[in-house]
Amino acid sequence: MTAADDDGHGFAQYPLENVHRLLEPGPVVLVSTFDGQRANLMTNGFNMPVAHGALIALVLGPWDHSYDTLRATGECVVAIPSIDLAARVVDVGNTSGRETDKWRSFDFTPVPGAVVRAPLVRECFANIECTVADDRLVRDHHLWILEAERAWFDATRRGAGEFHHRGDGTFSANASTVDLRDRMTKWRHLTAD
Repeated sequence: MTAADDDGHGFAQYPLENVHRLLEPGPVVLVSTFDGQRANLMTNGFNMPVAHGALIALVLGPWDHSYDTLRATGECVVAIPSIDLAARVVDVGNTSGRETDKWRSFDFTPVPGAVVRAPLVRECFANIECTVADDRLVRDHHLWILEAERAWFDATRRGAGEFHHRGDGTFSANASTVDLRDRMTKWRHLTAD
């Protein structure tokens, strides 16, 4: 480290190309699409809620086989796997749907949704049927704003909870929960079940 890299207060410069590792995004999810002929499944680690409610931001670009399908159909399912599925989910992300039926190859089960044609993922504890709400940031930033149309939750499949990609091939699992609902005085409406 050179003097230019140290701020004199104990901080060292951090590589800008790795800043995403400091701002852990939402959980690793599986994105299901259906092009009218075949369903595809992809892994996604760049996603987040947009404010409170039913909007979800998702980064999905032309390097993803699902990109053209999402653009053409305007719909998908965002499925949230638990940590016990992590190895299979990573394997899905390392395989292209152009050549492989990832549902069959990685033993995931497609289940019909209620609103969109893309299937839910039976093995995941949550499935959110989505339509594209806003694609104005797709061209420049590959950022899709999706609107949840229907959400499904199975507490018995949640296991140890969701997991997060740390941007370098390592993952963190949700650990113990800290309940501070009584301190959320300004946001009391968010603490009700």
